Amino acid sequence: MTVRVRFPPSPTGEPHVGNLRTALFNWLFARHHGGTFILRIEDTDRDRVVPGAMEAIMDALLWLGLHWDEGPDPQDPTHDIGPYGPYVQSRRLPIYQRYAQELVEAGHAYYCYCPPERLEQVRKEMVRQKLPPRYDRHCRYLTDDQRRELEEKGLPRVVRFKTPLAGETSFYDLIRGTITVKNETLDDFILLKSDGYPVYHLASVVDDHLMSITHVLRGEEWIPSTPRHILLYQAFRWQPPHFAHLPMILGPDKAKLSKRHGDMSVRELKGKGYLPQALFNFLGLLGWSLDDHTEIISQETFIRHFDLDRISPSPAIFNIEKLNWMNGVYIRSLSQDELASLLEPFFSRRLGSVNVDLLKQAVPLIQERIKTLEEAVAMAAFVFLPGTMEYSVQELLGKAFAQRPQEARTALEAACSRLEGLEVWDAQTLEESMRTLAQRLGLRTGDFFMLLRVAITGRTVSPPLFQSMQLVGKERTLLRLRDAVRRLC
Repeated sequence: MTVRVRFPPSPTGEPHVGNLRTALFNWLFARHHGGTFILRIEDTDRDRVVPGAMEAIMDALLWLGLHWDEGPDPQDPTHDIGPYGPYVQSRRLPIYQRYAQELVEAGHAYYCYCPPERLEQVRKEMVRQKLPPRYDRHCRYLTDDQRRELEEKGLPRVVRFKTPLAGETSFYDLIRGTITVKNETLDDFILLKSDGYPVYHLASVVDDHLMSITHVLRGEEWIPSTPRHILLYQAFRWQPPHFAHLPMILGPDKAKLSKRHGDMSVRELKGKGYLPQALFNFLGLLGWSLDDHTEIISQETFIRHFDLDRISPSPAIFNIEKLNWMNGVYIRSLSQDELASLLEPFFSRRLGSVNVDLLKQAVPLIQERIKTLEEAVAMAAFVFLPGTMEYSVQELLGKAFAQRPQEARTALEAACSRLEGLEVWDAQTLEESMRTLAQRLGLRTGDFFMLLRVAITGRTVSPPLFQSMQLVGKERTLLRLRDAVRRLC
């Protein structure tokens, strides 16, 4: 059997971690088995479709390196790649309508004419009786004459599936084993809405069959829907695909993943400077493991070893600190030129155009210290700013000089005098000069260097002081030190 899997997002907003993890696991499963990875856009819930969301989904997949074998053409989504198109469900309406009609004619479905007001009354009555709020199957038992009368009135109608009233429905989950539900717990769910659009249950089953999908890998929130899908396969007399429901993703507190846990859209993750290879690695370990200790895994290793037997049914934990650590590992694996190229748009967006040669010189000072590309801007912006820094007098003095500002001013004036006379401006010379000066002034080098650091960089935490001074240059260093003296007058 040739493996064929699909990732079927709904274009209802920006893709998030959960969406991308599902796409990644499908992609890895296909690549491991030499199969086909299909992108299918499920946009039949028209009220929730967000303009531009489909393009955002495609951009996110491509950024992560998850190229699809079949689906909308990334260059022109109105065209398709592959023999089973269209791959956007809103362009497949006649197909779903035809199969819904086939179910009605075969006695597996029926037309329902109940207006929204009646459905709301039924729901309230069910709630009052402390029963699951679901349709009471009123139209299932209409006589032919009653149906004809309703048809003649031209009332809106939906197509509902005629769920068996007794018995059980089972399916085998490749991660969780056999799952069985009693049919009496299922409702007569809608297949086709009155506007001619299908619901998820009909559209996904029809498309999975017509597109020859062999394995359905999706989130565990779809487990309650799967018995309905099995019943549809049985009604059509089709062979269902294999099902595997992926574990939920929770925060470290075991609560539903949210913004407070660091959950972000892909656009936000890119904007903060997470690398695609780091996110790929991180997502690949949300529910799957190579062994009990390996954390940094290449794409090739993932493909070689990925299979369903190492997916845990237990919830996966999203830990933003782990993602930050992993992103830092991948940042440190880049060449200095690669990192400079990635950092340039972050600096330009914040500071305007920057000197690329100077940025390349700054990279060695920050590469070991940053966990995201965004962090680099705050850490090294002082290298590119032309004038003085923004900080308070309290930050400048710190604890060491808080009670002796005059001594801090004297030390800064002495530093200006010493630095003005230097003919060689490199990190080694600067450090030797300032250490000697600290000894002459009777100051602890740590206290003195912190005073210089805040005056020159505007930060109490920065790249190595003397390498920073070398990059800032003599003219701007003296300008900033004199400004610090002025502030202490």
